[in-house]
Amino acid sequence: MTESVDLNADVGEGFGRWSLGDDDGLMAVITSANVACGFHAGDPTVIRATCRAAAAAGVAIGAQVSYPDLAGFGRRFVDMEPGELTDAVLYQLAALEGIARVEGTRVRYLKPHGALYNTMVHHESQAAAVVEAIVAHGRNLPVLGLPGSWIHRIAVERGVGAVTEGFADRGYTDAGTLIPRGQPGALLIEGEAVRAQTVLLLDQGVASICVHSDTPGAAMLAAVVRNTIASSGRIPAPFAP
Repeated sequence: MTESVDLNADVGEGFGRWSLGDDDGLMAVITSANVACGFHAGDPTVIRATCRAAAAAGVAIGAQVSYPDLAGFGRRFVDMEPGELTDAVLYQLAALEGIARVEGTRVRYLKPHGALYNTMVHHESQAAAVVEAIVAHGRNLPVLGLPGSWIHRIAVERGVGAVTEGFADRGYTDAGTLIPRGQPGALLIEGEAVRAQTVLLLDQGVASICVHSDTPGAAMLAAVVRNTIASSGRIPAPFAP
């Protein structure tokens, strides 16, 4: 059987009159959409329009949950108590689930955003709080994360699916974590660099590859990733159909 690899992107990251990224261009290329749930970006109208567009394009929907940090775009650490974080994640997940259902689709996975994603790598109690939200929600939604992260370890212990993810448009440290934004090498925006990164990620066996919607030329770079996946003999397809 031919192996499949998912291509995901962060979408729905507008708010009110403010927009971000080429969601239309990305929807034509990606296989999974990480939909902002309102805490770092997105509002009810944006969320519904994004779910509608994903459903029309046959793209799987995932809940991109965040710290309550709209001003900082979810890229600042928030030292939340585990119970409070569980409730915040559950709130976002439930909201997206309801809107997705109205548009004839459903939430198929969960992905933390920004600082929360990076924190899930090394912060055991916060990782456990996010997994607890998935368990409380009552559906075994798989969670995306870096290989070897705390959220993966705890998800496996709790019987929740853990999906390994790599980033085509971000640089990595020697320890396998993402280079912090603002540092040299943190962002990859050239097509050849993204292609080479994708080849490396495929060799490492990741199940899903991400391109950020706010990376310059994101739709074009996503097309490079998709073509690279196909050229490797793999099928671009959602990991959570």
